Amino acid sequence: MSETASHIIKRKKALSVNPLKTSQTIGGALAVLGVNGAMPLMHGSQGCTAFAKVFFVRHFREPVPLQTTAMDQVSSVMGADDNIVEALKTIAEKNNPSLIGLVTTGLAETQGADIKRAVKEFRQKFPQYDHVKVLAVNTPDFSGSFESGFAITVKGLLQELVPAKDETQSRVGLRKKQVNVLCGGNLSPTDLEFVAESIESFGLRPLLIPDLSGSLDGHLDDSPFSAVTTGGVCVDDIATAHESIATLVVGESLTSAGEWLHKHTAVPGYFFGHLMGLEVLDNWFMTLSEISGQPVPAKWQRQRKQLQDAMLDTHFMIGMSRIAIASDPDMLAGFVRLLQGMGADVVSAVVPALGSALKALENVEIVVGDLEDLEADARAQNAQILLTNSHGAETAERLGIPLLRIGFPQYDQVGGFQRQWFGYRATSQALFDLANLVLSQHHELEPYYSVYAQKYDEKHQQVKASAWS
Repeated sequence: MSETASHIIKRKKALSVNPLKTSQTIGGALAVLGVNGAMPLMHGSQGCTAFAKVFFVRHFREPVPLQTTAMDQVSSVMGADDNIVEALKTIAEKNNPSLIGLVTTGLAETQGADIKRAVKEFRQKFPQYDHVKVLAVNTPDFSGSFESGFAITVKGLLQELVPAKDETQSRVGLRKKQVNVLCGGNLSPTDLEFVAESIESFGLRPLLIPDLSGSLDGHLDDSPFSAVTTGGVCVDDIATAHESIATLVVGESLTSAGEWLHKHTAVPGYFFGHLMGLEVLDNWFMTLSEISGQPVPAKWQRQRKQLQDAMLDTHFMIGMSRIAIASDPDMLAGFVRLLQGMGADVVSAVVPALGSALKALENVEIVVGDLEDLEADARAQNAQILLTNSHGAETAERLGIPLLRIGFPQYDQVGGFQRQWFGYRATSQALFDLANLVLSQHHELEPYYSVYAQKYDEKHQQVKASAWS
């Protein structure tokens, strides 16, 4: 390890005191929610699914379709494969979804459920539902995090829906404008809209996999109530990924999925972290220019200049400021790079689980832990600003420092799920917000009166008094 490389500390506590982690199961379910006409199905108890549903509804403030296999005390011990088969049959019969995304919970994984065998049994018993795609993914919540569960499920979607390898590599580039985009779990719907808009500005057609900008962007739908997702990427469109001209992977957590798609289809792949900051955005737009053969549109060049001006305006405040941050690895890495590029000192960085995005970070100590670890480190290091999700509101209050809410979940303020972080203009806004938080901590100082000035005033008053006498 070089002198400037990040140092990772794994805390070995008996329990999580103030949890930061959101489970893999919830991340997997969220990926399924980005597919049109889909239904996430959690293999676990009713309480596990109810807990996840509360997270989604509080964050997105929208009704979220979610089903459970309803494991109970008996099935937890004796086996719950029959629950899976019955749940798949009931959902297919009543809701006719395009896709059922079966994800596991810690209870099911501990019990030892074989979900793929259960899916085969469902296919054998109910061939009339062969048109309904079923994705089975192991997402135990006792390992990984929200981000890794999302990434595992995205890779599963590709493996389930993209045709066999011998049918794909001869069809690369048939859709001359289509570009695959694998989108990480920490992207907001408006981040996805920026990704799509920037690609379209070069005359290309983005295929977002998955696409939460269509299903959970907070719009009022004219259609009647639907038990499955409305909006998002279509199953049939995912099946055309092998005919695209390129694949763009946004988020280091999806590197494995992007590499699999490249090897399976031979579609060229381009890999990016979070699209925040001047350097990574320049790389993004130059890549799009290379793929399309078109110059970068004038509006992006204008926004780039605006970001440069924002960097000049805010570096006086952000530079040398002391920041504490807790988030999933992709988002944490993106913010650390942005903050360090502005001269800030990241004095405390906490992640719920390890991720590939952490490997490239420099000059930062990263703790695998919870919000208790963040609070202790931030207090010891005299942090000035805290960056984390809504669970950190009480932590920031105890520390007496302001909180910038990032990541999932955000439930104590309205509109957090719509916050855009990607793009030149969004990066400018993030810098303005950080600078304003630093300024909010600068209190007025009492004026200093020199003892010499006081003596001068007293003597001057004596001279004036004698002149009038």
